[in-house]
Order: sequence, then structure tokens, then C-alpha cells
Amino acid sequence: MSKTTPSQTVGPFFHFGLTDTYEIDDLAGTESEGERIVIEGHVLDGDGQPVPDCMIEIWQANAAGKYDHPEDDQDKPIDPGFQGFGRVATDPEGRFHFRTVRPGPVSGLGNALQAPHILVQVYARGLLKQLVTRIYLEGEPLNDTDPLLNAIEDAAARHSLIAKNKGDGHYHWDIILQGENETQFFEA
Repeated sequence: MSKTTPSQTVGPFFHFGLTDTYEIDDLAGTESEGERIVIEGHVLDGDGQPVPDCMIEIWQANAAGKYDHPEDDQDKPIDPGFQGFGRVATDPEGRFHFRTVRPGPVSGLGNALQAPHILVQVYARGLLKQLVTRIYLEGEPLNDTDPLLNAIEDAAARHSLIAKNKGDGHYHWDIILQGENETQFFEA
């Protein structure tokens, strides 16, 4: 076992303390409304190597485009069978996956319609703060008009947020922490 350094802010017990006990990889119960999807991918470092001790959290709207949160005052139904929050750890090969539903579009600033997306936070040793990003789904027509996605001028950075449709409701999306093809991250 290697010694913990000051930059390893979460310490050597990160994986055991947070993800083994509180892992939620299935957000959609049997009674959930909407199309079931699976998001799977890898977390990779700047050298393209897997990050085996990372935690990924997601939060998303239900199939109708409503968050199960008191501040979401949209006139849309809450889905009691859907849990809009998930948390998983990467495995030794840096892999992760979530089973969920395709989120509906939500209103953003100025009531601009946002494309269906999933909010993502990445936690890992060596990060002083979590990284924040989004997943958009390949082939979604509203991606063309999403205000946040289209505010990203660099095409490669914009492309880094789009999960690839592999068919049968499966999407692949890698998180690249730094370097070439780095995932677009946002201020928290």
C-alpha cells in the first residue's frame, strides 16, 4: 500500500467509506416511467490509464423533465418510482455504469429549453474539489439548440459531453480527466 500524500485529500479509505456502502447504480425502479437506458464508460487519466478509485455521482430529471427537488416548480409530474440520484465507484479497470431512464428536457435560464442531460460530479484522490460536467445523448435533436452545449465554442470539448449510442438503450461515455481529449468540466 502506498503512503497517502497531502494531495490525496480523500485518503486511502475513500473507496471503502463512500462507494462500497452507498452505491446506487440503478435509478429506475420497476414502476419508473420512461425509456430505460444504460450509461457506461471509463474514467481515464491524462496518460489514458484507467482511474480505479474514482466515485461518479449523477443527478437527473425524470422522463417528464422534472427533478425530484423542492426547488423544481415546473408543472410536470414527479415519478415516485424514479430516484434521480446515483453514485458508483470505478472498478480496477476504471469502468462505471448506471441504469436509468432517458431524462426529459428541462427549462434553464430564461426558460430556454435544455436538451435531456445528466449532471455528473467526479471525485477522486488528488482532486481538491469535485469535477462537474454533463452527459448529453447522441442523436437527441434538442442538442442542436441546448444553450450550455452550444455555448462551448471548441467542437472537441462540446463533443466530449455526448455519450455515444451503442444501440438497445446503451450509451458509452468516457471521462478523461486531463490532457488531449479532456472532458469539458464546469465551475461548481
